[in-house]
Amino acid sequence: MRRSVCLFALFMILSLALGIVSTAPGGVSAQEDPCFSELEVMSTDDGVEFVRTPDACFDDLPDWSYEPQYVEIDGLRQAYVDVGSGESGETILLLHGQPSWSYLYRKMIPVLTDAGHRVIAMDHLGFGRSDKPIDPDYYTYLGHVERLETFIQELGLEQGNLTIFVQDWGSLIGLQVVGTNPDWFDRVVVGNGFLPTYPEGETLFSLPENPEVTRNLFHQAMINTPAQQEPLVREPVDMSDVTEFATENNYFGLWIDYSRNDERFRPEVIVEANTYFDLSPEEEAAYAAPFPSRITMGGARAFPGLVNELGGVTDSGWAGLGEFDKPFLTIWGDNDGGNLGQPFVQQALIDHVPGSEGWDHVRLEEAGHFLQDDQGEEIARRVNEFIAQTSGTTSDAGASTDSEEPSIGFEILQVVSPNEILAWVVQDDMTQAEFDALELPAGWLKNQPREASVDGGTFFRSPNGAAEGDLDVQEYFGYNWFHTATVTNSNVPLDDEGLLSGSYVSKYHTIIYDAGSSVPVLISPEGEVYVRIGRDAGRTTDDFALPSEWQTVEYTTPDDLVIQLPNPTLVIRTDNEDSYQGPVPELNALVNQGEPGAAE
Repeated sequence: MRRSVCLFALFMILSLALGIVSTAPGGVSAQEDPCFSELEVMSTDDGVEFVRTPDACFDDLPDWSYEPQYVEIDGLRQAYVDVGSGESGETILLLHGQPSWSYLYRKMIPVLTDAGHRVIAMDHLGFGRSDKPIDPDYYTYLGHVERLETFIQELGLEQGNLTIFVQDWGSLIGLQVVGTNPDWFDRVVVGNGFLPTYPEGETLFSLPENPEVTRNLFHQAMINTPAQQEPLVREPVDMSDVTEFATENNYFGLWIDYSRNDERFRPEVIVEANTYFDLSPEEEAAYAAPFPSRITMGGARAFPGLVNELGGVTDSGWAGLGEFDKPFLTIWGDNDGGNLGQPFVQQALIDHVPGSEGWDHVRLEEAGHFLQDDQGEEIARRVNEFIAQTSGTTSDAGASTDSEEPSIGFEILQVVSPNEILAWVVQDDMTQAEFDALELPAGWLKNQPREASVDGGTFFRSPNGAAEGDLDVQEYFGYNWFHTATVTNSNVPLDDEGLLSGSYVSKYHTIIYDAGSSVPVLISPEGEVYVRIGRDAGRTTDDFALPSEWQTVEYTTPDDLVIQLPNPTLVIRTDNEDSYQGPVPELNALVNQGEPGAAE
């Protein structure tokens, strides 16, 4: 199948007239197929010549029925699709690379929207349904970065609850924007991507000395890649310098030249060669749809060469990522043999970005460079879980990012035995009335709605999970519930006066406090410190009876503070149903020794 596509590509090249293809597949004339009709060359007010791929080219694409929307930036239309109810309050921005377009996300979008998210898939300038300046020299790295920043602001996406998923050149552009505008993003997911840094003024990848020979070799390598890839066997890699790709003996200069100058370059052939599974003819045609002629390929041809513009430019983005402490997840296609697919590249991000700590970073088997096409549903499922863990839906997890509006969670308890009580927190939207209306059978109890009292946190694993990221989500009573904790020993007396009771709870729970947070703590007579995680949302008083020799302190964090609660955790309930949990060794010395911020 791949060779037939390439033969057709060569046939089209022979039919070029002023850069316009005049014959459609199957021998249909341009007059009969409007997609292959002559393209109108237009011009912006600044004199930038561009074309627009006819809408007819996008008719009847498999699994792609989304209507395009547009934002005009510098006189050129930027295309995107915007779908999903947004009931979750979360928005996900998807960025493709080269030479694909937003069609790459067709398998992910339905899974993400089914979870209630708003999903936006943008076509970079020169790709998909975006306008396509004719001159490849018009496209610059900083131009793409600035357009993405403008796009985000035009749609108001920087105002909160934004997750960005980036891959390939979508990562080189997107991660620069994240690093220089970290406040715009609540979480980041990267798949087979990176943000390399190089010395200013350095030409990273030189063009080949014998281009006619190397273009043929590169072209043959593309078309001879098996439609069904074989699993890669990797050799160990020296991790001593992971922020830069080796530029010597690297094929990337051949790729720059081939993309820019070889008339056999066809985007759909490149995508097919870099997916693990074979694409159908209809799917290949969908990847070809934005590019019916060479005049439409300026952006796709220019992208690889933009790497030589990175020297000194991406330092600011890389530095910003080094301070990005919000949730940051990597999901790699393990069968990507190119620069971005290397394990050390993924590890470089994990090691560099503080927000990557504690997450289930994976390399998916049976996934190539374009992993969204190979494993889109699985990737989307993991993104949904990632958002659920960090979006503030769990009681006592307190993942509210707005300190003025406490997060309220609804929780039910499944009594398996006196020493095994499973706590389930609702994942779907639920009102107080809906919670009150739940009719639970014997063996199930309602916990009162809980109000979170911390800046953020996450359950990164259910108690019965085998590893980080293993989340047990079940449907009960018409709603989806997340298994957050298991009570193993309840009603433990903690003081002689009978004012405090405790329960030992198995859970995997990280708490995040922003700098300047006010943290209520409870100190036992032995000096152990417990932090207040949650409260009864319907409480009538903030006061509770304190046993003698116990203390309460309001501690203000001078810096960001991350607490890994012990497993098991002792959960202490006061008589007004405040919930203090710990002990927390990280705070013992600070609070007991009267560090700044500790005040009774």
